Amino acid sequence: MAPHQPWLLLVLLASWPPPGSSETHYQPGDPVVLYVNKVGPYHNPQETYHYYQLPVCSPEKIRHKSLSLGEVLDGDRMAESMYQIRFRESVEKMVLCVKTLTLDQVERLRQAIEELYYFEFVVDDIPLRGFVGYMEESGFLPHSHKIGLWTHLDFHLEWNGDRIIYANVSVRDVKPHSLDDVHGPGPLSLTYTYSVRWSETASERRGERRGRGDDGGFFPRTLEIHWLSIINSMVLVFLLVGFVVVILMRVLKNDLARYNLDEEASSSSSGDDFDQGDNGWKIIHTDVFRFPPCRSLLCAVLGVGSQFLALGTGIIAMALLGMFNVHRHGAINSAAILLYALTCCISGYVSSNFYRQVGGERWVWNIVLTTSLFSAPFFVTWSVVNSVHWANGSTQALPATTILLLLTVWLLVGFPLTVIGGIFGKNRAGPFDAPCRTKNIAREIPPQPWYKATLVHMTIGGFLPFSAISVELYYIFATVWGREQYTLYGILFFVFAILLSVGACISIALTYFQLSGEDYRWWWRSVLSAGSTGVFIFLYSVFYYSRRSNMSGAVQTVEFFGYSLLTGYVFFLMLGTVSFFASLKFIRYIYVNLKMD
Repeated sequence: MAPHQPWLLLVLLASWPPPGSSETHYQPGDPVVLYVNKVGPYHNPQETYHYYQLPVCSPEKIRHKSLSLGEVLDGDRMAESMYQIRFRESVEKMVLCVKTLTLDQVERLRQAIEELYYFEFVVDDIPLRGFVGYMEESGFLPHSHKIGLWTHLDFHLEWNGDRIIYANVSVRDVKPHSLDDVHGPGPLSLTYTYSVRWSETASERRGERRGRGDDGGFFPRTLEIHWLSIINSMVLVFLLVGFVVVILMRVLKNDLARYNLDEEASSSSSGDDFDQGDNGWKIIHTDVFRFPPCRSLLCAVLGVGSQFLALGTGIIAMALLGMFNVHRHGAINSAAILLYALTCCISGYVSSNFYRQVGGERWVWNIVLTTSLFSAPFFVTWSVVNSVHWANGSTQALPATTILLLLTVWLLVGFPLTVIGGIFGKNRAGPFDAPCRTKNIAREIPPQPWYKATLVHMTIGGFLPFSAISVELYYIFATVWGREQYTLYGILFFVFAILLSVGACISIALTYFQLSGEDYRWWWRSVLSAGSTGVFIFLYSVFYYSRRSNMSGAVQTVEFFGYSLLTGYVFFLMLGTVSFFASLKFIRYIYVNLKMD
């Protein structure tokens, strides 16, 4: 398998070109290819269809553009159009084609216009977007319902030197062709036309035109730097973390002083007599490092969580370094697949290493569980979503060649790296670092009050980290499930760090309260406490779908909730891992500073 792995990585790297590599240099009069891409309902970003599925002007032989992996995953299906555009040559009212439509085709266009279908063209990797038609509803009595089709498009392109800097399509001075009175049995004949206007600009880079909108204002611009909300979240987080640290340190200092003083005063007593007169977290020092049930599953969770921590950090770091070009479709998709394949070794190493530390023997089963802990739920979810897209003819359905490529990447890169990381982790594992010896017989756990129940800890441990990112979460959802381009990666980095910090601090506090009640079953509880943030993120996605978006239809609904569920699961693994290792570090700290026989 090893000889194939470099080849697959080269395929992934080739499908993710560096920023600026998409610009083409032209000479006056050179043909500029305009590609038609996709159409779909405006309010359903992931429900897209090929442009030529509509009854529009199309060539006799459709020639598709070769796309990168990220573009295919983004639902792009570019094909050459019939528009004749030449560099720096303006034209007016050029005839594209004369299209004869049947009554069924007119009805398809009418339905598309009523569902607010928009189209996307691409010229020199610059997207051009506009609505397929025009709809107007007015009045109650009498009610007016007008539907029109745009049969003329105005293309406005700006150039600097030998490069295209800006492109836009509009219908500002065009009158739509009415489809209201088309009811007869005869065909409808339409003449499609277009105009091309070129102008010179002083801008030398495409990034300088963002102030005018990359798509000419077609999509709303709401992603501004929301400093007030960010400052509010940071103040909340600093107060919360400071409160937890100060209070917990004072309590711990008093506990350690009292326990060590009691230890010296009762040095002449037997250990059993001392245990009978003590209470709190010291009394369970012989049980606190007792290994939990389902050790293999716990280690797999920690391994995959560590992998996603590295994956998320890597993507944010690459974005901060400017490695993602907003004009390149699907760049983040390609980077995520590449990083996921390469970071599989981290999940195998962490899982196998910790599994051997806690006395696990079936390390092969542990590796299989680790590699399938995320890939299996992802495959099931993707299969359902892709089947729905395929049944509806959406371009979001992946072609068979792309499916085989991704499966090959996982089989020949991801899975072998997990095994290699597992072997290294197993061989480098030492004994478990426990400051206290564990007795053979477990201590009986006293009854716990209701506020120390697992569900209460999960509610507190999940809600507080969620509240720290709730503001930024809206902008992320507006990017992934809306029409925005997220560029505030510096703020995203701070929010990501805040999320991890709050999760770790809350987990430490909840673990301390649990141990104070003489309950030593902290292993899984620490994972669930901050990991439950994923549940709150999924609940927020339900709120966003119903109250903050206009998404509808089976295609969009299945994709939204399927991948939102996976997102919550990823955050559960990631924050559960941070929570566990923070609790483990804290427990080792307090018990290593405790004087014991």
